[in-house]
Amino acid sequence: MLWFIILSRAALFSALWWILAGASPSSWWVGVPTTVLALIVSVALFPSKQFVWRNLVVFVPRFLLRSLMGGIDVAWRAFHPARPITPALFEFPLRLPPGLPQVFMANTVSLLPGTLSVTIEDNILTVHMLNSRGDIREELRKVEDDVSRLLASNAGQGH
Repeated sequence: MLWFIILSRAALFSALWWILAGASPSSWWVGVPTTVLALIVSVALFPSKQFVWRNLVVFVPRFLLRSLMGGIDVAWRAFHPARPITPALFEFPLRLPPGLPQVFMANTVSLLPGTLSVTIEDNILTVHMLNSRGDIREELRKVEDDVSRLLASNAGQGH
């Protein structure tokens, strides 16, 4: 089982390198060490029982869609004559267990346009947002559920 995990991740990281760097054989002087390092970090951070690859297929498109929609919203606000920006801090109670799941959630939220994770204290994620009038709680709950599924954690599911 462990060999299958290592080989499938090595294939994935190699394919990602090939997509990013192109088919140039000289790029593999950097690509091989980078792929090996990514493989080592992946196995260390995501042991086989914690990471379900099929959930990545669901997570990535949802993340990209949220990023696109958030980017459009931020661009609209930036170029709108009245600049309808209502920044605020929002405290979001996390259901994810402390450690990697909460840190991954905070980093995911920070990558979404219009939001920035500020702190995590006592299972509370503080988020800075550009639009305090939207339903940020529901959006963060969806992201948390996606992160929970991605990391194969039962926290955050079914609440």
